[in-house]
This record gives sequence, C-alpha cells and structure tokens, in this order.
Amino acid sequence: MQPPAGLPHTHPRPVHWLLTALGLAVVLTGAALLGPADATAGDAPRTPAAAAPDPTAARYPLDCGPVGVEVRDKAVVDPDGDGRPGTVAVVHCRAGGGTPPDGVYVLAAGKGAGAPPRVVATLVDPARRMNVGRFRVTGDTISATLLGYSARNVPRCCPDLRRPVEWRWRDGQFEPTARPVTGRA
Repeated sequence: MQPPAGLPHTHPRPVHWLLTALGLAVVLTGAALLGPADATAGDAPRTPAAAAPDPTAARYPLDCGPVGVEVRDKAVVDPDGDGRPGTVAVVHCRAGGGTPPDGVYVLAAGKGAGAPPRVVATLVDPARRMNVGRFRVTGDTISATLLGYSARNVPRCCPDLRRPVEWRWRDGQFEPTARPVTGRA
C-alpha cells in the first residue's frame, strides 16, 4: 500500500537530511566529550601508560631456568596518587604445556636512568601454587580471582577452588581482602 501523495513526510528534502546529520553529530560529540566516568584494566588508564614501568623488562623473584618469564597480564596503577604510575603484572614461568603457577607483582620505575623496573610488592607468590583468573585494576584497588587445588591429585589443568581477592592501598602498603574459598572453580 502506498502512502497518499502530498504528505510532507513522504518526500524527504535536503533540509531533512541536513537536520538528521546535524542531530547525529550532536549526539556523537556529546558522547565523546562525556565519555565513561571510571577506568578499569580493559579501559584506557587514567595515568599515561607510556610512563608506567615495562613489565617485560623487570627482574622477578622467580627461578624459571632457561625457559624464562612470561607476562600474562598487566595494568597501570597509581595507588598513592603521586602521579608516578606503577605496573601490576601477572607472570609465570613459560611452559610448553601444563599450567604453571602465577605471581602478581607491583612494579615501580628503576632507580637511575636505564635501570630495569623493580618489584616493590608481591601480592601473590607463585610458591602458593595458585593461578590468576579474572584480573583488573580500578582506582587504588587491584582485584583478582585466585584459582587453586584442594589436593595434590587434582589435575593441574582443572583448579577446583576459587577465591576472589582485592588489594587496596592503605597506609603505604597493599592490604588484601579475601572472600571465602568456594569449591568448583
């Protein structure tokens, strides 16, 4: 069925297209200017990432032998708000197979020009034989889900314990807050 001839909305004119384009431009400009209010690890960091320590250049307290260290995840953090960003890195020894335990380290810039970043805090020690599931940084809070094993006979591929943990910057250090361990990760 055709609309009756002569109705104004059935005959688009250039002015209609111009008004539509102008309205779209206003909406897009407003969205770009307002943007998201809070940043997470998946978003652009609030501090310049170029100034944050490079986690691949750091020396970690891991003995990985000839296989070396692999940085699995990273995020920029400035917990004390001093404007000097640090890096939180989730690392483990490289492995051709299996699931090596993870370590979570906070890095600061090296002392002196050209010095490698230095580890200033260990949040998860690989000796605890845990893996890091979900990981993110929001403001002064680092959060992760730690995955572990209830017994030695649980296959290393399939962690059966899960514990959400947060670390917040308080009185010059990261304080952990852990929720209860739950089974079946």
